[in-house]
Order: sequence, then C-alpha cells, then structure tokens
Amino acid sequence: MQELPHHYTVSASAGADDNVLVRAPDLPEIVTAAPAEFGGPGDRWSPESLLMAAVADCFILSFRAIARASKLEWTDIECTATGTLDRVERVTRFTEVQVSATLRIPADTDPEKADRLLHKAEQACLITNSMTASTALTTEVVSD
Repeated sequence: MQELPHHYTVSASAGADDNVLVRAPDLPEIVTAAPAEFGGPGDRWSPESLLMAAVADCFILSFRAIARASKLEWTDIECTATGTLDRVERVTRFTEVQVSATLRIPADTDPEKADRLLHKAEQACLITNSMTASTALTTEVVSD
C-alpha cells in the first residue's frame, strides 16, 4: 500500500439534457443518469447506485485483505448493499445502508472465524466509515 494520504480525481461532464459522462485517469468511462426515482430513465448507473456499488465493492476488498492477513481459506463471496434515501431535517440523504454478505468456505474452514472476519471487514470499510448513514451487516457463511 502507498503511504497516506491518497488522492482520487474523477471528472464528470454533461450537456443540458445528456447523460453524465464520468471519467478517471486510465479507467473506462461510465455513463450515468438520474435514477428512475428522480425522473431519470432507470437504465443507467446513477450516483445513488454507484454509491451502493462502492459500499459492496469496498466490503469485499476489505474482507479479501483481512482474510489474506488472517490466512482464512474461502471460495467466494457475494455482497449486496441497499441504501435508504430519505429526507431528514429538510436534507435528502442516505439514512441507512444494509449490507448483506454470503461467504462460501471450504468444509475444513472454521465458520466462526469466517464470520468474525466478515464483521471486521464491515468495520474496516473506508466507504461506510466515510458516510453519516448508519450501517448494518447480515452475514451467512456457507460451508462446502
């Protein structure tokens, strides 16, 4: 890992009625629009869906690093992040994020250790640590 602080630069551009094009150096462009809930087409990534994608992605990457450091054998992980957007004190914001993770482990792996490491990943996720919304994790460990 590089020394902190890290800096991440992303740019976005759009015309009056166009999709928003999101760009970052050396990465593919992402086409976004408002979600259906805000009158958008509903068939493109939105800032809201990108934020939930960042939560799920960060959780998995955090788990992967923690599992590697703890020498936990695992097969695969699936994570879903569901955000609740609401108006609080005249401000629209995410108020809660539910993270659900299903981890598949080999038969000879300790399921309690696996579950502990999933919860450590929740605590280590820099995306949810950067948000004011409350987060809740549900886990399932499946042994092969």
